[in-house]
Amino acid sequence: MSRIAITGGTGFVGTNLIDMAIARGHDVRALTRRPQPPRSGLVWIDGALDQPGSLTRLVEGCGSVIHVAGVINGSDEEFRRGNVIGTEAMVDAAGRAGIKRFVHVSSLAAREPGLSAYGRSKAESEESVIASGGDWTIIRPPAVYGPGDREILELFRIARTGVVPLPPRGSLSVIAVSDLCRLLLDCLDRRATITQMYEPDDGHAGGWSHAEFARLIGRAIGRRVLPLSVPERLLRWVSTADARIRKDRAKLTADRVAYFCHPDWTVSAAKRPPSDIWQPRIETAQGLADTAAWYRTEGWL
Repeated sequence: MSRIAITGGTGFVGTNLIDMAIARGHDVRALTRRPQPPRSGLVWIDGALDQPGSLTRLVEGCGSVIHVAGVINGSDEEFRRGNVIGTEAMVDAAGRAGIKRFVHVSSLAAREPGLSAYGRSKAESEESVIASGGDWTIIRPPAVYGPGDREILELFRIARTGVVPLPPRGSLSVIAVSDLCRLLLDCLDRRATITQMYEPDDGHAGGWSHAEFARLIGRAIGRRVLPLSVPERLLRWVSTADARIRKDRAKLTADRVAYFCHPDWTVSAAKRPPSDIWQPRIETAQGLADTAAWYRTEGWL
C-alpha cells in the first residue's frame, strides 16, 4: 500500500480517515499542532498549514495527499487563511515534492460562493487545486455525521426537549463519516476519478426535508419531536445576541445563518460518484441511531 499525507488528521473526519487508512494497510503521515500518542502505521508531523517547513516534512516520501483540514467557523479572514491560503500552501508542498495525486475535501457550500464567507473560501480553495494541473479529485460533502462529531451533536441534545428549532423550510443531503472516508480512499487508486468533482451523499433521492431529518434524529434517541421552522429574521437576531454574549465562541454566526437558511443543500444527482466507483453503505436512520448510541456510551448525550 502507498504512503499518504493527511491534513486535518486530528479533526472529526480526519480521525476517522486515518483509522480507515491504517486498517487498509496504508502508511500515514499526518499533521498536528499538539503532541499525539504514537501509533503503528502513523507518523505525526508537528506543524500547521501556515508553516511551510512542516508541510515539506509531511509530504516526504508520500505518493498522495488527502487534504481534509479547513476552518468551518470563524471570521472572513480566518476562512481565507485556513481554507484558501492553507490549501494553496498544501498544493505547493505537494508540487515541490513531485506528488501529483491530490484529493481535496471541499464542501457543498462551495456551490454557493456568494452566500457565505465560508462557501466563498471553499470555492476559492477548489480553484487553487484545479490550477495546480495535478491529478486532483475534489469531494464536496454535504452535512457529515457520525460518532465523534460535535456539530450535529447539538441537534441530538436539542431533540431531547421534544422540540427542534429549524431554519426556514428547505432540504439537505447528509453522509455518514465512514462512507465519506471510504470514498476519499477509494479515489486514490481510481484513474477515472482524476480531475473529477463529486458530491456524495447517503443515496436518499432528493435529500431530506429539515423536518424529516429532525424526526430521524428524534427516532435515533427514542423521542418523538416537533420540528419548528424559525424565520430567518429571528435567527439573525439570535445570531447577533450570541455574538454579543459568547463573542468569538459564538456558534450561530451571521455567516452560518446565511448558510442554514438557503433552501436547497441537496447534492446534484449528476455529480454523485459513479456507482461502479463508490456507493454509500450506511442507511441514514440506522447511522443516526448508531451515532446516538455512541454519544450515550461516551457520555456526550
